[in-house]
Amino acid sequence: MDVIKTIEESQKREVASFNVGDTVKVHFKIIEGKNERVQVYEGLVICFKNSGVRRTFTVRKNSYGVGVERVFPLYSPRIVKVELMRPGRVRRSKLYYIRGKVGKAAKIRELIVKKSDKAAPAKPAAETNAAES
Repeated sequence: MDVIKTIEESQKREVASFNVGDTVKVHFKIIEGKNERVQVYEGLVICFKNSGVRRTFTVRKNSYGVGVERVFPLYSPRIVKVELMRPGRVRRSKLYYIRGKVGKAAKIRELIVKKSDKAAPAKPAAETNAAES
């Protein structure tokens, strides 16, 4: 069992961090015969499944009025990069309810991050109280 885990850990690679509810662009390598090209798939991340090297994520988009979902393996060597387009603010880990929504109802609120939160790391409460005294 440990041999399998060590092999799986060696196959992991660095991946951009994104969450459920984010709109992402997945740059996926497609091989057609001898030709190789990168196809971009943009949509909403509706779920993550499994763990470890087998971890997958599902991206949903509307294509000409039809909902299309595609499952990508997170650590696949065919994924060139994952670009975060718009962070989403959701309270669920699986957004399957989006399948039944149409139009504006299918939109996810955007997660707004304050510039001050990005620039300065948060101080522990004990340090801030001591500084004020």
